[in-house]
Amino acid sequence: MKRTAEFVTPKHPDKLADQIADRILDFFLKRDENARVAVEVLAGHGAIHIIGEVTVADYDSQEVSDITLEVVREFLKEEGIKEPLIDVRLAAQSGEIAAGVDAGGAGDQGIIYGMATKETANTGEYLSLDYCLARSLCRFIYEQGYKEDGKTQVTIDDGKITTIVASFANTTREDLERLINEWHRTNPYEYDKTAEPEILANPAGYWSKSGWEADTGLTGRKLAVDNYGGACPCGGGAFSGKDPSKTDRSAAYAARQIALTLLRQATTDNAAKETISPVVVHVRLAYAIGKAEPVDATAIIAWEDGTTTHCELKDLELFKFDTTPRGIIKALNLTKVKYEPTARWGAFGRPALQLPWEEINNG
Repeated sequence: MKRTAEFVTPKHPDKLADQIADRILDFFLKRDENARVAVEVLAGHGAIHIIGEVTVADYDSQEVSDITLEVVREFLKEEGIKEPLIDVRLAAQSGEIAAGVDAGGAGDQGIIYGMATKETANTGEYLSLDYCLARSLCRFIYEQGYKEDGKTQVTIDDGKITTIVASFANTTREDLERLINEWHRTNPYEYDKTAEPEILANPAGYWSKSGWEADTGLTGRKLAVDNYGGACPCGGGAFSGKDPSKTDRSAAYAARQIALTLLRQATTDNAAKETISPVVVHVRLAYAIGKAEPVDATAIIAWEDGTTTHCELKDLELFKFDTTPRGIIKALNLTKVKYEPTARWGAFGRPALQLPWEEINNG
């Protein structure tokens, strides 16, 4: 069965917006671990608009806006981006929403998904192969000195890559084809590398106008890239710019850890018993505003023999997770995480970052 996934570089307009939003979040969480932050960034064509809600201990609204402006300017300077008009419009979190969160409830309703699969266990990512290939290729080209606005897309079928698409600004088709072929020969993933994929390098031709000059960027507009590609449903809530009291972010990390733990523990236990092991685990969590316990906490486990198990998390012997917002924040120490790096190459399947949700929960 064909599967396709894409990835984008940190210079993509939407990813620049995500990085700014998470840098603002990181700044305020460092000063107040209970800060409430929900920041959206819209940028392009000579302007950056920062809008949302921020409540931080010992900072008034004007100080929050002034600091945000300086954080954005610092980011632009580091990225070598000429400073455009910067419009900051931030208010305090609604008192009515804050009351529900302060009592331990979720700040909004939402459906959140997580997954883990054995498909890329050899690299420690535990994500779908098509997604990992698209990310790996994108990062390979970028880190060979082509730090541009760019995208990759990889299609796989029957254990081989059938099509590779790569579009990078200020990069010739010949350079892209050379880099793609080098990556195809040398990447660490397990698939049939003898097959010759169709390569579409800058299929629309050479392009030099890129980033915010060519397109707008908006936080949360690369949800498939930020989650699991097409391998898992997506609840619709973005990550960047949101503090961990928002279940869009914290419960997504919890769902990933639950799926990863169930996959790896069940694989180990079943191997010892010489029985079939799981191939992929999907987890679904859903919340109601103001309520702490999820209204839905379900795991769907696909096994090697083709069967599937649907179960409530509370009924699993391996289940040792507190899925309330406070429980998740405490268990994963989410007020101490630095979020900006996750806005560049993703929050899942990155062992080098040692992110807490990528470790299995042994209770």
